[in-house]
Parts: sequence; structure tokens; C-alpha cells
Amino acid sequence: MSMSQQVDPLIGRLVDDRYRVRGRIARGGMATVYVATDLRLERRVALKVMHSHLSDDSVFQSRFIQEARTAARLSDPHVVNVFDQGQDGELAYLVMEYLPGITLRELLKEQRRLTVTQTITVMDAVLSGLSSAHRAGLIHRDVKPENVLLAEDGRIKIGDFGLARATSANTATGQQLLGTIAYLAPELVTRGTADTRSDIYALGIMLYEMLAGEQPYKGEQPMQIAYQHAMESVPRPSVKNPGVPEQLDELVLWATEKEPDERPTDANEMLTRLREIERELGVSPLPTRTAPASRFPDAVEEESAPATGGQTRVIPDSPTSVLPSTAGSATADEPDNAATLRRRSRRRSSRGAWLLVLTVLLALGAGAAGWWWGSGPGSMVAVPQLQGLSYAEAQGVLEERELLATESRESALDVPVGEVIRTEPTPGTRVDRDTTVTVITSSGPSTADIGQLAGLSSDEVRAILSENVIAVADEDTPLFADDAEGTVLGVSIAPAAGGDPVDCSGGCTVHQGDTAQLTVSIGSLPNVVGMSSEEAASTLEAVGVGTEVASQEYSETVPEGAVVYYLEREGGGSWRPGDTVRLVTSLGPQLFEVPDVVGMTRDEAKATLEGAGFSTSYNGLWDAVVDSFTQVTAMSPEGGSAQRAGTSITLTITGSF
Repeated sequence: MSMSQQVDPLIGRLVDDRYRVRGRIARGGMATVYVATDLRLERRVALKVMHSHLSDDSVFQSRFIQEARTAARLSDPHVVNVFDQGQDGELAYLVMEYLPGITLRELLKEQRRLTVTQTITVMDAVLSGLSSAHRAGLIHRDVKPENVLLAEDGRIKIGDFGLARATSANTATGQQLLGTIAYLAPELVTRGTADTRSDIYALGIMLYEMLAGEQPYKGEQPMQIAYQHAMESVPRPSVKNPGVPEQLDELVLWATEKEPDERPTDANEMLTRLREIERELGVSPLPTRTAPASRFPDAVEEESAPATGGQTRVIPDSPTSVLPSTAGSATADEPDNAATLRRRSRRRSSRGAWLLVLTVLLALGAGAAGWWWGSGPGSMVAVPQLQGLSYAEAQGVLEERELLATESRESALDVPVGEVIRTEPTPGTRVDRDTTVTVITSSGPSTADIGQLAGLSSDEVRAILSENVIAVADEDTPLFADDAEGTVLGVSIAPAAGGDPVDCSGGCTVHQGDTAQLTVSIGSLPNVVGMSSEEAASTLEAVGVGTEVASQEYSETVPEGAVVYYLEREGGGSWRPGDTVRLVTSLGPQLFEVPDVVGMTRDEAKATLEGAGFSTSYNGLWDAVVDSFTQVTAMSPEGGSAQRAGTSITLTITGSF
């Protein structure tokens, strides 16, 4: 016995007083499969036991039970039979037919690629089994070589219907997309929807792999492979293997069309085409031979260890068998013929008495069972854990347990809209079938009514927003303003659900979980009017503002080279750090040329100078003299000089009698 079996506590255990666990076959992400003996029917079975850390998860439990119900609906020689499903304490298990052999994945690892005859043999069987599922309205959702079983007696079956769903429930959520990424149809990657044609796509990829010896798409990350499925076309397998007939090339391309409408509608249509190809090529699936299902050795190979010798030749060259039978002699726990005869002899003598006792026990058992399942504890079911599911998903899980659902909405900050927050009754509570369970789903964050915020200090605003569960950005938006430093000038709140920000400066109604951005005063912009351009630049740079001289103009009051004023901010609004202030500097006062009035009369000189913007002064006695008898003989400042407007020109006047 291998070390893996020695440390497995289930080896040797009697499950549900019926199934004696003999050894471990394989271990997967959801369950471990054991070989066991059904003591009641004295036959070998495969026992699939859910991992203990998943047994409390209602989603996995329902998926596990779904596999039993799904497979039980199918009756096809190419589908693994499921006999029973139950729970023994913390163990949830399925009982399936035991098929000693290997998976198609193991065969591909050994041979790399298959012959055309071998490929047709496997595809014919898998399509036959999948046709039964599609006819029953079921999608497998996880078609891949790991789920194709090649028995030692030559039988080929498809198993693991743990992800199967009815064709009417074709939406695949993130949790349900558990199939290997290499076999996911493009619509599952892009839209998250599946139907029978998604199974066909996976079959096309599997057919390519059997013929070419590798998968069509490769990548280091799953998303790389998923992207190729969504964007690229599967190549012909003959590119890798020139021996592939054109008909099988075309079958691969048909099954792997990116658009589902261009693929076979279901497995039956693809099977019909495959059998046409079989006739065209003159190739038939290899026949199988059967072996007694009950006669297998107790010893089980160590998990995942490759078989040796003849046991690994699943599809040999012989045309008479797909898998050679390796059924051995009777096991140690099966009695020989002599012991059987002695036991039968003893039974005859006590048969009559036992029949009476058996009748009484059956009557008592029937009555007890009727009470247990009719009105006793057996008639009740536990409310499953539904947190995190959508209401539709929760309703489906409850229906599987024969419970009804009603929805109630409640605001929640941390639970996405539409997801289940909790249930009433709480999970684990046992209730009668047909009980209505209230499923409380999230309506998203609750609203928050905020009052006026502009004019308060930054600390006050942050406290108000925090009380209303509104996040505040760490960095404020600073503005120069006449308000005191630290005063909030404006508040913009961005909805967590998306959309345009809301101005909450004067108050608003928003949702908890939204994020606010504060605009805060950092005091007034320094006044640089009257400073030299160099001094203004130094002063503004100290507060994070740049400068440039935009223009110059004359000023009667501001000295030449000093700042007269600065232009408004480009784009309007308040100044903020990082802006550039455009300065207007002074050219000093504007000067005008003084007209030369020497030789003119008193009134002519006055009119000329005042018309040019200057004033005049002279000895007032000359106003008593007739203008024609006056003459300007000198002026100060002199005519032709440049003077400021309004400058007084002093005239010297003499008489001209």
C-alpha cells in the first residue's frame, strides 16, 4: 500500500454502514475518488467524497448533489453510472460505477497523439454519451480529456457532471467557470453564456489535441489562452500532423467556429457527421470486450502513478480490442466455491425462521422510515449558506432543497448590489420542506444627507464627512482666496457607483462609500503692484506661482519698471499654486511735445498750449492789454521739449504798440 493511502484516514473506513473504502484512486480540486466495496450488493464501486473544507459550502454541496441527479437522469453505455448519493456525518459522497483504467489525459501523456482509428473510437463514444445529455436538456460544461474514462475492458465513458446545468440556465458566473481554460468556448470568455454548442467547442479542442498531440493555444497566463480563444481561429490539426484526413480537419474547424451559430447544434449532429466520415474513410470504431464488473483486485495503484506493462496500453494496435482486460482472480475477501456451498447448506436449515423475522423487521422498518421521512427529522432540510450569491442563484439552490424563496432588500456598504447579505432563518437551521426562506439582498449603500460645508474649516468638514461614511481624498485642492487659510471653499463628491461628481459645497444628498475632494483656501495671493518685476517674480515664486511680463504701459503714478497690475487668470477662477501670473509693468508717465508759441499774441499762445494739453502762466497785468498789442517773447519750458501732459508753461509777454 502506498504512503498516500497509509495517511488517508478514509482507507478501511465503513461509510454509511455500507461502503468499505479499499484505496484511493484520484484526488481533484473538489473531491477525492476511492475504490470501495458495496457490502449490500457485493460489488466494487467508486466512492467520490467531497473535500471536508467544502462540505459546509452550500454552493459546492448543491453542485455535488447536482452531479448525482444529473448523471442519474442519463442512461447511456458511454456515461459513467451514478448509483447513490448520501451523507455520513461530515462526509458527502457519490457512489458511481467502478471503471479500472486510465483517463484520456493519461493516454495522451503516454502516446502524445492518437492514430486516426483511435481518435475516431474515442470521439464516437464521447459523442454518443454527450448526445444523451444534450437530448435530456443538459450541458456538461467541463468536457476535457481528464473527464473521459478509458476502462481496462475497452469501454469508453464520459463522467464528472458536477458542472452540468439545464440548457435553460445557461449563464455562467465567475464561480461556475471552473472548466479548464484550454477548452472554454469564446462565448464563455466574452459573454459568460453557455449552451450545447459550448460543449461542441470543447469537443473540437479535444479532437484537435488527439490528432495534433498538443492544444491549439498556449500561454503562460490563463488570460492569454482565454484571449486566443476569443480572438483567434483554431488551426487545422494537419498543420502539426500531416497524416490527418481533410474530413477530420474540417470537423475540427466546424466544431471550433468562434460564432456558436456556425457550429453543430449539439452532440448528435456532430456524431452524425463523424459517422459519415467513418464511412468515407472506411474506418470504424474499435470494438470493445467486457469483463466481469465485480471481479477486481483489492489493491489500488498509488494516486496518479502511471500504470505499467500491459495495463497502460489503453488502445492497442490490435483491431479486436480498445483496452485489454486486466481483470485478475478472485480477491482475498471473496470466498471460494467450497465455502460458498457450506454457507448455502447452513442457510437452508434456518431459512424459514429467518423469513418470519425478516418480515417483522421489514414491517417495523417501513413504519419507522415512513415516520422519519414523512413527519420526523428526515422530512426537514437545512437552510443553506447563500451569502455572496445573486437572488436568482440563491433561489435555484433553495429549489434544489425543496424550499421557497422571497426577496427582501437592505442597504449595505460592503456588499455589491443584488448579492445576498444573509437569510432568515439563518444558514444551518432545519426547516420543513416548502418553507419560505427570506433572502435579504443588497440594495447598495444607504444615502447620506450633508448640510452646508463651504465656509467651515477643513478639519470640521472632514469630521462631518467621516460621520456620514464618506471618504475624503488625502490631498486637498489649494486655492488663493481672501478667506482665512484652511477654510473650505468647495466640496465635490464622486459617486462610488460611477457618474458625474456632485457639488456638495452648499449641501447635498449622496451615498455612503462615495469619495469627496475638498477645495481649501491657502490665503490671499501676495499683492505685487508697485514692486519691480524682479521683486514680484521672487515674491510669487515663494508661494508656488510663476510670472511673466505680458505688456507695458504708461503710468502717472507707478515708477518705470514697476508692476502696474496683473491680468486675470486664464480660464477664470481663483489663483492656485502652479499658475503663471501675467504682469503689466510701467513705462513711467507719457511725455508730449510742447508747441513753440514765441511770437504769438497772448491769447494765441494760451489757446495753442492748452489745446496740446498744457497749462499757461504769465504776468496777470497783461490781461488788461488788448491782445493785438501783446507778443510772447519767451517760454519755459522751451517749445519743442517733451513734457508730461498738464505741465504749466510760463510765458514772457511784451507790448507791441
